Amino acid sequence: MAWNKEEEFNRSEMRDLQLARLQKTVNYVYEKNPYYKKSLDSIGVKPSHIKSLEDIRILPFTTKQDIRDNYPFSLFTASQEDILEYHATSGTTGKPVVVGYTRNDLDNWSEVVGRAFTGAGISKNDVVQNIYGYGLFTGGLGAHYGAIRVGASVIPISGGNTQKQIMLMQDFGSTALTSTPSFLMHIFEVGDQMGVDFKKLKLRTGVLGAEPWSESMRHSIQDKFGIKACDIYGLSEIIGPGVSFECREAQDGLHINEDYFYPEIINPDTGEVLPEGEMGELVFTTITNEGQPLLRYRTRDITRLTRETCACGRTLVKMQRVCGRSDDMLIIRGVNVFPSQIETIILKRQGVSPHYMIVVSRNGSMDELEIKVEVTEDFMAKAAADVLKGCEHELLDDVEAVRSKVNNLKRDIKDIVGVSVKITLVPPGTIPRSEGKAKRIDDRRPK
Repeated sequence: MAWNKEEEFNRSEMRDLQLARLQKTVNYVYEKNPYYKKSLDSIGVKPSHIKSLEDIRILPFTTKQDIRDNYPFSLFTASQEDILEYHATSGTTGKPVVVGYTRNDLDNWSEVVGRAFTGAGISKNDVVQNIYGYGLFTGGLGAHYGAIRVGASVIPISGGNTQKQIMLMQDFGSTALTSTPSFLMHIFEVGDQMGVDFKKLKLRTGVLGAEPWSESMRHSIQDKFGIKACDIYGLSEIIGPGVSFECREAQDGLHINEDYFYPEIINPDTGEVLPEGEMGELVFTTITNEGQPLLRYRTRDITRLTRETCACGRTLVKMQRVCGRSDDMLIIRGVNVFPSQIETIILKRQGVSPHYMIVVSRNGSMDELEIKVEVTEDFMAKAAADVLKGCEHELLDDVEAVRSKVNNLKRDIKDIVGVSVKITLVPPGTIPRSEGKAKRIDDRRPK
């Protein structure tokens, strides 16, 4: 069931709405934002030049560095008096990315996350345990606003407190979870050790995101928790969670709230707009934001757009689940490698867990790739735990199960990804856990 009529617009109605909002946005930033006025004037573009949606291509791109260069508020278009809420990225490199929300922005944010929750099947009858972190990170409050919009009860527990998370699931009767997939798997591990059967709880829905995750990871989560797990996508720069979402009926691509965020796919090297259906870098123009509207923001996320009839009835354009990023994908001996490719292969194998680390090093002039993968407790018992030291060359030759596991993973990664790798099986609990986005890459190459 659609959240509102815009989700079922025909293509002509949607394009008319998008064009009107795009023209209004370009006029708004040109008149109110010195950065964009200077940027548009430098290339000879005026708001009056935007006569069709295709004219968006004459607008300049905006990058994360542009936001950092204008830190903290110079890229805001609304006045400071109209900003009601601030959020920011962690700022692990350089200045953080700061975003500001007006009252209308907060209302729109609640709306798009409300659509996502409705798409996942969440309603006023649900109890949503919100495990996303509250604070400057947009995940916690974004999910909170969306749950309230659909009338659900919210448990604002935030991240961490794993045993308390499990206690509240049991005692409060949580029916829906919002979390990063990796932390939800960590909760399962802890609960499993406590003897908790999550399938016997009232849980039925998960709205998961904030990090890339594979179809194999979805199947694993659904099997372990007995829930439907739906993906949600967003960026702080655009609004936060709620830019796009999976529906419960199909789970085969994310519906973009394209009446709020106009999407394009470009060649990340040339900036050329690619035909619909081709894989490339996702670009968004915010066409309703007031606090910090962005023109053609380069997300660096790699995906593709498709239009097809969906079982849920929505006509919104879909984006394929993000398969990697144009700026942090690994290039190993000329081959582009994304962590999600590795994850999919790992999770198809029995005896290993979804916890892994990709270690990149350089031997002379040659890049080397090592995949550290945790084995399960059951596998440890079957494969002689006393000889599993965490280094491939230390495994005893007579532990046939270990040798077979290593060789099979090597073969599958070589066949599918196209590079030879070293596989190191490590004991359970060896790979560091994260309460936020999982760290999957340890790049040790000289900078």
